[in-house]
Amino acid sequence: MRLRATVAAVSGALALSALVLPAAHAADGGSSFRADALKAVAQHTSGTSAFTATSAPVGDLKVSFSDFKITKAVKVGTTSKVRTWVTYKLTHGADVDVTDGNVLTGPLVYRGSSENPDGIQGGQDPATCVDTSATTATCKGPIDIDPRATDAEARLRNSQAGTWHGAGLAIDFENEKSAVQFDLGTTLLQRNSTLTVNASPEPVKKGKTLTVTGKLSRANWEDHKYHGYTGQSVKLQFRKKGSSTYTTLKTVKTDSTGALKTTTKATVDGYYRFSFAGTTTTPAVSAAGDFVDVK
Repeated sequence: MRLRATVAAVSGALALSALVLPAAHAADGGSSFRADALKAVAQHTSGTSAFTATSAPVGDLKVSFSDFKITKAVKVGTTSKVRTWVTYKLTHGADVDVTDGNVLTGPLVYRGSSENPDGIQGGQDPATCVDTSATTATCKGPIDIDPRATDAEARLRNSQAGTWHGAGLAIDFENEKSAVQFDLGTTLLQRNSTLTVNASPEPVKKGKTLTVTGKLSRANWEDHKYHGYTGQSVKLQFRKKGSSTYTTLKTVKTDSTGALKTTTKATVDGYYRFSFAGTTTTPAVSAAGDFVDVK
């Protein structure tokens, strides 16, 4: 919980040159920790200017992050929380004990620039680290995304779908030191997609026309519903009964409601489906095949 509170505080000040967070509530994770952190950040950044993000860590804690590995894409729907894991190498001063309960570290992802971020997401829990030498450790930590989050820092907007950047955070509560490092990698936060298909009539006589309909929808992070994804190219594919391979018959576009409608000739028994290749904001998806018996 402490890391989550700290992430929330950092979100409004990713451009700070060093973080000084109070240790007053570090031991018990008190309810006022978030308020204390926000006050500390405001005081520390008062009169300072934003920095230009570099690959070097920023702050007064002697740590640096490398080998930051995160999944290529995270699909987020409208109801369920999503957790993805990040691994990284933490290099630290010999006087920094990452196994000490007073030292916490964890991954972050942020949208836009570090000087003026448009959103940030972090883990509900800190990372777990294992020492590999006196000054290095391998760490694994979560990033938790809640499509129904109400906090301004964690609330998702549709415009935020796409590329997010990775960052690493480390805090020494006992000595009131910390550091953050930006531009460690990228991932896609995507609005989850759904795709349906229906081929009719069923059964159908050989050589007759089949009408295939469906709908491509994607999550709306603002009203927590699924809406049609308009103007998208979708492939109509067919798999012959007994085969494991789909072949593309044609490409059609979704209409103003995300609906799909096309026709094709029935030849042999098999499965029809629509398949969407995806975009940076919306993941690829294929409908379950609809079987048609050809008489």
